[in-house]
Amino acid sequence: MAPISFARGIPGPDLLPIAEFGACAQRALERDGATALNYGPPGGYPPLRAWIAERHGVEPSRVVVTNGSLQGFQFVAKHYAEQGARFFVEAPCYDRSLQILRALEVETREVELAEDGLDIDALEGFLRAGDVVYTIPTFQNPSGRTLSRSSRERLLGLVRERGAVLFEDDPYGLLRFEGESLPQLFELAGGDGVLFLSSFSKTVAPGIRTGYVILPEGLVPAIETLVLTSYVSPAIFVEAALFEFVAAGRFEPNLARVTDALRIRRDAMLAALSRELPEGARWNEPEGGYFLWLDLPVGVDTGSLLARASEQDVTFVRGSDFYLGPGGEESVRLAFSYASATEIGEGIARLGRLVHEAAAVAA
Repeated sequence: MAPISFARGIPGPDLLPIAEFGACAQRALERDGATALNYGPPGGYPPLRAWIAERHGVEPSRVVVTNGSLQGFQFVAKHYAEQGARFFVEAPCYDRSLQILRALEVETREVELAEDGLDIDALEGFLRAGDVVYTIPTFQNPSGRTLSRSSRERLLGLVRERGAVLFEDDPYGLLRFEGESLPQLFELAGGDGVLFLSSFSKTVAPGIRTGYVILPEGLVPAIETLVLTSYVSPAIFVEAALFEFVAAGRFEPNLARVTDALRIRRDAMLAALSRELPEGARWNEPEGGYFLWLDLPVGVDTGSLLARASEQDVTFVRGSDFYLGPGGEESVRLAFSYASATEIGEGIARLGRLVHEAAAVAA
């Protein structure tokens, strides 16, 4: 029985631009090899910084390219943790971000997600000056939910009113399959008042480990100091190769190809869930991204289900892994990014049989 993974949010091999990126890496060596193979400035490869800045309508000096967006999150979180800031996060929230906040021993509070994203009513009762609100507003990891435009505007207004910091993480926003394209919080704010984090892991390849953060000018030196004390220099060669990739006009066609493939996978998973899952199971239908959130029938324990699913060579992530405290015990995150449509159908069929059995026992 072939293993099928719905666990990690990684692209399938067919989504990786292997030949194209290889050619761009070679071109980076030919055009700027002495720079690409040396130490570089802490903010990243200057041509790539300039390209990112132009896309977002900011000065290149506000962009810090990092070794993956999670590194950018860690630097920003460390900076604010040292200032004694409280963090507010979504519940459920990206588990790697939670791990970093735990390690930093930051005071962190969870805010439940509503159907249209972060529950602003709940946040309003606690937010105060100096707090940091961390959110993935578009195709959120792990839930796949998207914050509505009205809630985005309300969140911006609340953060400004209270004197808090809004930290937007947007690795999935460009991977939209259908529906209305919503502006980033950063865009709604006119490029000011929001710290913006993004990544090329989902739109190009995770192995290049390239993300970036857009900061107020006054915060850049502190983050660049963390770069220097953490790894001396960014991965300039990879950043130079990525610049050749985007400068050659390959980014948008690759994005369209990846988005089309992910849409097919998402559709295959939704169809399989409708076909295989018992009454009482509920799931959302994300309009983009990598993930969907599955609520299991009452009484089905995800720990036991995961153990049995692993015996059937199917893996997923328990919903409880995305909470600081209790929560998600009867939910799972399913990633549709890696397996093919055929594999998704087979994997959900295996999972469905186990859920039927567990639901019958729990009834």
